Amino acid sequence: MRKHILLPIMFLCIAISCVNAEQGKSVYAIGFYNLENLFDTCHDEGKKDFDFLPNGSYSWDSEKYISKLHNMSQALSDMGTDELPGVGCAMIGVAEVENANVLNDLTAQDPLKARNFKYVHIEGKDQRGIDCALLYNPSLFTVDDVQLYPYYSELPKDSNFFTRGFLTVKGRLADELVTVIVCHWPSRFSDSPYRDRAAFLVKNIKDSLLLENPDNKIIVMGDMNDDPTNSSMHDVLSAKGEIDEVGDGDMYNPWYNILVKDKIGTLSYKGAWNLFDQIVMSPNWLDKGKNVGEPTLKFWKNQIVRKDYLLNGEGKYVGTPKRTFAGKQWLNGYSDHLPVVVYLVK
Repeated sequence: MRKHILLPIMFLCIAISCVNAEQGKSVYAIGFYNLENLFDTCHDEGKKDFDFLPNGSYSWDSEKYISKLHNMSQALSDMGTDELPGVGCAMIGVAEVENANVLNDLTAQDPLKARNFKYVHIEGKDQRGIDCALLYNPSLFTVDDVQLYPYYSELPKDSNFFTRGFLTVKGRLADELVTVIVCHWPSRFSDSPYRDRAAFLVKNIKDSLLLENPDNKIIVMGDMNDDPTNSSMHDVLSAKGEIDEVGDGDMYNPWYNILVKDKIGTLSYKGAWNLFDQIVMSPNWLDKGKNVGEPTLKFWKNQIVRKDYLLNGEGKYVGTPKRTFAGKQWLNGYSDHLPVVVYLVK
């Protein structure tokens, strides 16, 4: 009897919390977070996961794995709650997850289980064994279709270069068609043309989706391993930092000025900030002052999540992301990246 009473109350709370930014406008949050090596303690055949085994270089045992799951679930459940207390994000793209096993364990953690979080994941060919996934709250986002588009090079010398594909999830948010492309582009150990190639492939996916249905609202998110100012993002993907610069074939990048003008980012290297973790949007997310008729989802604002527990509180690296390890020393931290969130209004 009591369960039957609590469920309607829970969904009523979600509805009330989603209408708090402006009178008569519903608010939704979408996030991305690089979880920094969320591995279980078992070997996956064909994957280079040997460092993250009990006898590996990180001595990755059950204690560390359970702590990592706890820390990640805390950070994920807090994303979006600055504007939507108790609700958080409708969906969150994640990078550096090993397999479906870790996603099952992650969504079983109390903070995510309480919101009934589900996930979308397709095993990829990355040589390290890390994939992208999409976590989502099924009371806010409904999944209709899932595709994993591979990263591939046209150069014969790269025929054995396997990295993360582009997880493309089509669904409904606030009764509108929304497609999310979750990315983790080639690392900085590879030259910039590899990330330019990733941008080219993602742009083709985005353009094809819009050609099929111009009303489809596209979000490209991920750890791009490039800043908003780099050629892959600014030139190839054509993600512009000013709304009035965004044309039909472009995307809008709300993180450009956060890095360029505010000089802050999502990860720190040698005392300087980079902003590799980005969420960029097709032009139909933008309100350019035009009369659009029926109420529709529009971009409102964006945020780098800087909770105190995500940051080093003292020492040489104070104020930077508190990661899981420093070298081989276990810090019981979170990630070397900070989460990012965009807020949408309807």
